[in-house]
Order: sequence, then structure tokens, then C-alpha cells
Amino acid sequence: MARTCFLSSTTLLLLLLFQYCSVYMAILTVGSVAAQTNISTDQSALLALKSHITIDAQNILTTNWSNSNSDICNWVGVTCGVHHLRVTALNLSYMGLMGTIPPHLGNLSFLVGLEFRNNSFGGTLPTELSHLRRLKFISFRFNEFKGTIPSWFGSLSKLRTLDLYGNQFSGSIPNAIFNLSALQVLNLRNNELSEIPNLIGSKDQVERLFVQGNALKGHIPIVVFNMSSLTILALAQNNLSGSLPDNICQHLPGIQLLNLVNNQFDGPLPHKLWQCAELLNLVLAFNNFNGSIPRTIGNLTKLTELDISNTTLTEISLVGNQLSGSLPADIGLGIPNLKWIVVGMNKLSGVIPNSISNASKLTYVDMTDNSFSGFIPNKLCALTNLEYLGLYQNNLTVDTSTPELNILSCFTNLRYLRVFILGRNPLNSPLPISFRNLSTSLQKLSLSEGKLKGSIPNEIGNLSSLIYLNLELNQLSGLIPISIGRLGSLQGLYLLGNKLQGHIPNELCQLTRLADLVLGSNQLSGFIPSCFGNLASNLRKLSLKSNLLTSTIPSTLWRLEQVWYFDLSSNILNGSLSQDIGKLKVLSYLDLSSNHLFGIIPSSIGDLLDLVTMSLAKNYLEGPIPSSFGSLKGLVHLNLSKNNLTEAIPKSLEALLNLKYLNLSFNKLQGEIPEGGPFTNFSALSFVSNKALCGAARLHVPPCKNNTLQPSSRKASSKRKVEVATEATLLPQSLWRRVSHLELLRATNGFNDSNLLGSGGFGSVYKGTLSDGIDVAVKIFDLQLEGAFKSFERECETLSNIRHRNLIKIISCCSQLDFKALVLNYMPNGSLEKWLYSQNSSFDILKRLNIMVDVALALEYLHHGYSVPIVHCDLKPSNILLDDDMVAHVADFGIAKLLGLGDSMTRTMTLATVGYMAPEYGMDGIVSTQGDVYSFGIVVMETFTKMKPTNEMFVEEMNLKQWVANSLLSEAIAEVVDANLLVAKEEDHDYVTKIDCLSSIMRLALACCAEPLDERINMQEVVATLKKIKIKFLKDVGRRVLLNRPRVQAL
Repeated sequence: MARTCFLSSTTLLLLLLFQYCSVYMAILTVGSVAAQTNISTDQSALLALKSHITIDAQNILTTNWSNSNSDICNWVGVTCGVHHLRVTALNLSYMGLMGTIPPHLGNLSFLVGLEFRNNSFGGTLPTELSHLRRLKFISFRFNEFKGTIPSWFGSLSKLRTLDLYGNQFSGSIPNAIFNLSALQVLNLRNNELSEIPNLIGSKDQVERLFVQGNALKGHIPIVVFNMSSLTILALAQNNLSGSLPDNICQHLPGIQLLNLVNNQFDGPLPHKLWQCAELLNLVLAFNNFNGSIPRTIGNLTKLTELDISNTTLTEISLVGNQLSGSLPADIGLGIPNLKWIVVGMNKLSGVIPNSISNASKLTYVDMTDNSFSGFIPNKLCALTNLEYLGLYQNNLTVDTSTPELNILSCFTNLRYLRVFILGRNPLNSPLPISFRNLSTSLQKLSLSEGKLKGSIPNEIGNLSSLIYLNLELNQLSGLIPISIGRLGSLQGLYLLGNKLQGHIPNELCQLTRLADLVLGSNQLSGFIPSCFGNLASNLRKLSLKSNLLTSTIPSTLWRLEQVWYFDLSSNILNGSLSQDIGKLKVLSYLDLSSNHLFGIIPSSIGDLLDLVTMSLAKNYLEGPIPSSFGSLKGLVHLNLSKNNLTEAIPKSLEALLNLKYLNLSFNKLQGEIPEGGPFTNFSALSFVSNKALCGAARLHVPPCKNNTLQPSSRKASSKRKVEVATEATLLPQSLWRRVSHLELLRATNGFNDSNLLGSGGFGSVYKGTLSDGIDVAVKIFDLQLEGAFKSFERECETLSNIRHRNLIKIISCCSQLDFKALVLNYMPNGSLEKWLYSQNSSFDILKRLNIMVDVALALEYLHHGYSVPIVHCDLKPSNILLDDDMVAHVADFGIAKLLGLGDSMTRTMTLATVGYMAPEYGMDGIVSTQGDVYSFGIVVMETFTKMKPTNEMFVEEMNLKQWVANSLLSEAIAEVVDANLLVAKEEDHDYVTKIDCLSSIMRLALACCAEPLDERINMQEVVATLKKIKIKFLKDVGRRVLLNRPRVQAL
């Protein structure tokens, strides 16, 4: 019988549930595998990127991105989405990475944000990045990408921000970018782009467009001004030209910042600028705009900063254009908040409107270098808040008909006035006695070339805060007031080109802060005050030329060791020149011509290695031209004409490759005129009217008689070189002072501990005083130490053969069987190390920078200025000694090495100091000049960070060099430099200048420490760069201190 089976309802339900779960688990398994596959794709793309990175300065990716760490969502710089577990953002900014971007990165298909700021990625961008269709944000700011900007950016339809600032992209901006409907910010600043496409404005969604600092040229396509969504348009620092459309604001209703500074725009300023109602910043300075300033500019009621004009209005700055016409008569009306009006360096004319007095909050008025005329309005004296008034180089005059209304008198009402510049105007006025009532805050007073008459009032001594006084090129007469000696803060005194008479008052010697003293082209007579030697600490420029001075040159003037400009020409000075003239080590300009000087020319002038111009013409000097002049490698102008010089022209002058002008005429010179170096460019005029010169026919002198046979063989030439080298080696030692062991015992009180200056690797150094009163440093070698004898010989030999103002000078060597000592110049200010780590030392940026320049010059001489390169091998702060004037001298040559001719390196078993020695020195014993360069870089970093390279904070991969490099990458240099060098931004007017200077110094230091060694710069490049940094720093600081000019941020 057939059997029928019935399942219960419960059993049936269980079967159905089991089948559903099986299907669901299968789906989950498939989904999990797919997700795993996709995250593996992302991992492969990231590892491909890692493999294309050639330098990982901070070892971040090296240690963090690895197969052993399989969870890529926890990798540094990687962000994953919550739902899909795919990479959605990649940020590798500020990691010090160098390399290229591989095409594999295009596989990160869920990527929304891509940011590689401040690295060194280079090459071109791979086309595969166009696959990243979800991207909304891209920043490759501050890298080294090259080539044209890829047009495939136009396929990234969701892109909102594209930031390529600070790369090397060139060519035209692709039209395709402006088809991106979501794009809001486009930053292409500081590249090498040359063209703006005509279709740039076809889409109006872009809100911020930055293309300043490129190579754009020609006119701005008109469609740019149709981009109605723009709030920021920055086209500064290009070569764009043409005029601005008068209706510029019609299609830019929301524009808030318009920056066109530093281009070639011309034509008038648009009269309808007032239609840009939302405008906050308008920067048009340094173009070629002309015409008048539109009065309607006052209608820009939201303008808060004006780098061409401003009205809410605190500043009007139209400096450096070609604007013409007159200032609006009502310029001072309706702008009660105006504080600055700066219209200098234009072509403005007419009178200065009286309405300017209505802007009662004005603190800064600069109208220099225009063509304003008429009387200087007395209404200016109503601006009682005025701190700066610059009217230099116009056609302004003063009303002298009523003395009490003389504008020069009414300025006594301006109690806050700090800078008053009125020079190069036909004032035709005497200096009023009421000047005594000028602001005691006045720091700069310049009335040069103003046709001023009468005498300098004695009351000028009441201006107690004065730093700069310029009365040059006027018609002032009478005496120099002795009251000027009360101006204790004075740094610059300029009285050149007047009719001043009488003696130079000794009271000027009280001006110990004086840097420039210019009294030339007057009728001063009598003696040069010997007390001028008191100005040695600060005086940089001394000009007494074209007077009636009759004394000898006081010996105290040779103490002015900071002077770079020294002009006593065209007086009646007599006597001979002292060898002490060689102490003026920084002298660049020397003119003693047209006097009654006699005697021989001091050979010590050859020590003035910075000399560029020298004239001793029209005197009664005799004897030979010193052969030491051959050391003046920077000399450009040399005039020794009209003297009684004899003997031959030194062959050493052939080494003066920069010499462009030479005049040896009207002397009694004889012998052959040199033919090498600069002499190939001089004509007969340089040698006319001498006794018996001979040489080339082109010089209009007879040919020389060939009385001697010239050695022609290589052997003879080699022999001559050996003889010269031997003479050079022996000569300095023959000039040493003889010092006995007994005298050194007496000088140091028996090597008493109270005389101990310090101890080093091979002995101790004592302070001593020799029998003639000379203070010395005596370095005693401990002969029980291995290597001490060799160290003595090496240091004695090295120091005896080198001579440079920034190397320690040897006085004598004392050598007995059981006693070895060096007698050296005593350095009263100790070592750089002492100063760096002294609690009470005042050690600002400039002092440290000067010391680094000194050390660099010393190393440059050792590496490039001696017959064979000398490697110091152990440069560090304790081996840098400072004299009375804080001039640095490199010392301790105990392990120095001489490289053979043609050799660039050698090897040693003697190690230098840990932390300062180059890597190749410590690992392989390789000694080269580049090792010194590395040590110098470390010393520079320590000098400005006050952080030793052996500090305990430096562990594992972090060291002083890396610490500084990281700070530069993150623009945080203020966090690593010595805190004593900077104060808070709001308290330090030079904060930005200092940061810029310190950043440049640290970049140079890192270049010195480059690895491998063949990528390091040399000391000649170091010296040149340091000097540029110093000059820029002095100019930037000096511009603020002396001129107090406004800092226009956009410029």
C-alpha cells in the first residue's frame, strides 16, 4: 500500500529559514571578498607610490607603510570611508618627500581629497589621475612639478578646489579647467605660466582666482571681468599690460580683493571703481597708471585697506605709478578715519590742498618725488597726530614774508613728529631758531638741497632723539654748532656742500653712536680732531674731503676699524702714512688724493682685502708701489698718479682681475709694464710721463731689452716654484719674536691655575703677559698624550704659513726636548661657545651673522686662497675666538690637513669632534674641504638655535640638521631659533625681516650639510651668500629705522 508523508508546519518553517540563511551567507561572503579585493587595490596603489619616493626625510612612509601593517586605513596620511572601507583622502603634506607620482594612484577610485603640500615631488602628473572622478579637493602646493597643466583636470566634474601654487608649470592655462561646473578656487600662483586663455571666463562659478607671480603677458582677456562670482582676483607680479576697462566693476558685483600690483598696466584709473561696492582691498601699486585720481574713489565705503587708495578710509597708497594732474581739492573731506596718504614717486603737480588738514587722524603723509609746487600749506601744522611727513623732491617753497607764519616755524606744533623729510625743494629760507621747539620725538630731519641760508642754529642741539640729520648741499655758513655734540642718539650727520667755516668741533667726538660723518666740500680749517678715534665702535663712513684742513692725519684715525668709506681728499694734509692704515680691515673706499702727503706708501695697505676704490694721487709720495697690492683682489679703481713713485710696476698687480681703472701717470716709474691680467685692457694714458718704462708698442713706450734668458724647461719652472714656496715658508718664522721657556713661566705666573683659559685634547691654554706688556695666549702641549708632539708640529707649521685677519695669529713657537708651546694672540672675548651659552650676553642676529661671515672668510682662505688647500678638520664654537671688537678668529689647527696639489681629499685616523664632523669623516676617515663646509653648517645652526648637535633631545633619526630642516618645511623657523633673537610680533617691528633673514641663514646651513659630500656648496659660495643675506638684512632694517617707510604687504 502506498505510503503518503505529511510534514508538520513547524518543520516546513525551519527548512525555509535554513535555505534563506544559506543564501544570505553566500551573499555576505561574496561581498566580503569583493571588499577585500578593492582594499587590496588601494594598498597596491599606495605601495606603488611609496616605491616612487626617492627621499623620505622623516622616514614616515618607510616605517609606517609596509606589508606587515596590513590595515592601510591606519597608515599615516590615509583616511578611509566608513561605509566602503576604501581610501577617500590622502594627505602627505610637510613630510619632506621627494619622488614622482606613479600612474597606479589613479586606482584610488573613491578618493575625494588629494593633498601633497610642501614636498619635493617632481616630473609630470600622470594621465591616470583623471580616473579619480570623485575628487573634490587637490593641492600640490609647493612641489616641483613641471610641464603644462594637464587638460584632463577638466574631466574631474566634482572638483571644487585646485591648488597648484608654487610649482614649475608652464605654458597656457587649459580652457578645460573652466568647464568644471563645481570649481570655486583656482590657485596657480608662482609658476611659470605665460598665457591666459580667452575662454577663461566662459564659466562664472569660480570665486577665487590666484595667478600672481607667473610670466603672464599681454592684455587680460575681457572675459575675465565677466566672471560674476569672483570675490578675489589676484594677477600681481606678472608682465600684463594695457588699460583697465572703465566698467570693470559692472560684471564683478561681489569682488572684494583686486590685486594687480607689479605689472605694466597703464592708462587712467577707472572712474567707475566706486561700482565695486563690496571692495575691501584694492592693490594697484607699481604699474604705469597715469591721469588723475578719480574723486569717486571716496564712495568705496567698505574699503578697509588700500594699496592704491582706501576709504573707510585709513590709507591711500598710490606709490610708484605715473599718475599726473593734481590732488582733488577736497581730498581731506569726508574721510575722517584717514591715517596714511602715500602718493610718492608719481608725476603729480599743483598745490597741496588745504583740505588735507580735515583728515585730523593723519599720522603718515608721503608726497615725495612729485612736482607739487607753491607754498607748503600752514594747514599741515594742524595735523597734530602726524608722525611722518615726506615732501622730498618737489618744487615747494615757504612763505618768508611773515616770519611768524614760516612753515618751518609752525612745525613746532607737531609734538609726535618722528620723520621730517623736506629736501630737494627750493625753500630759500633760513633755519628758524624756533627749531628748538620741534618735537623731542624727532628722529630724522632731512633738509638737503633746499637752498637754505644763514647759520645752523645752536638750538638744534635740543632735538634729543635725533638719529639722522641731513643739511647737505645748501648755502649754510658760519660754524658747526658745538651743541650738536648733545645729540647722543645721532647715527648720521650730513653737512656736505655748504659754506661752513672754522674748526671741526671736538664735541662731535661725543657722538659715540655715529655711523656716518660727512662734512666734505665746506671751508673747514685747522686740525682733524684726534678724538675721532673715540668713534671707533660704530663709525662706518668718514668724509672730510674738499676743505682747508692742514694737520697730519691723526694716528687715532687708524683705530676706526669699522670704517668702510674714508675720504680726506683735497685738503692740505701733510706728513707720512702710517703702517697702521692696514688696521682698517673693512675699508672699501679710500681717497687721500690732492694733499701734501710724503714718504713711502705703506705695504700694510695690501691687508685691506675689501678695498674697491683707492686714490693717493696728487701727493708727494715716493718709493716703490708695494707688491702687497697684488692681494687686493677686489680692487676696481686705482689712482697713484702725480707722485714721485720709483722702481718697477709690481708684477703682482697682474692678479687684480677686477681692476678696471689704473692711473700711474706722472711718476718716476721704470722697467717693464706688466702684460698679464688687467694690463691687457689699459692704454698709454695709464702710464704717461714716467721716467723709463718699457713694454708693448701700444702703450707708447720703447720695447724692453731682453737681458736675461728665460728658463724654458719644465724642470727650471718647477725649481723656481720650489724656491718661492721655500721663501714663503721661512719668511713668517723669521719675523717671529723669540720667546724662551723662562719668559713664558714669568708671563703666566708659573702656569698658574688663575691664568688657565681652558683645556683641550692635547694640552692647556694660559693667559700671559710678556715683558713688553703684550697679552698673549700660551698653548702648552702635554707631551705625555699620544699625538701631542705631532699636533704641535702640525699647528706650528700651519699657522706659520697662513695669514688672514680671521685666523688666529701666531707670535712664536717655543720648542724644547720636553716642552712645546705656541704663543698666540690673546682673544679677550673668549670663544663663540662662551658667548652662546652665557646667561648675560647680548648677542643679536647681526653680531652672530658677522661672526659667521668672519669664519666663512677664514675657511674660504684656507680652502681657496692658499697655495694648497688646508682642511681645518675640527671646526666648532670652542675653536672660534673673539677679539676686542667681536671679530672672529678660527683657532686650533692641531689635526689640520694639507691636501696635495691636485688632491681633493685624503684620509685620516684622527677623529674630529662628534656632532660637528661630516658623516664621511667619521665612517671612512675621508678628509676634504667639504668636511669643513659640513662642520660650518652645523656651527651656523648651533649659533642661531643655541642648541648643541649633541643635545640629548636628538635621538635615533632626529638630529640638529633634521630638526632645522623640519622647521623650514613647516614654516616654523621661529620655533627652533634662539628665543633671544625674536620677541612677540606685536612688539618687534622687524619680526618679518628677522624671520626672512633667519630662514635664509638656515637654508644656507642645510646646503652646507648636504649629503653626499659632492652636493655641498663650497666656501666661496657660502661667503657670497652670507654677504647677500647680511646686506639684505641691513637694508631691510635700515629702511625701517632710518626711513620708517610703510610696509606694503602686497608688494
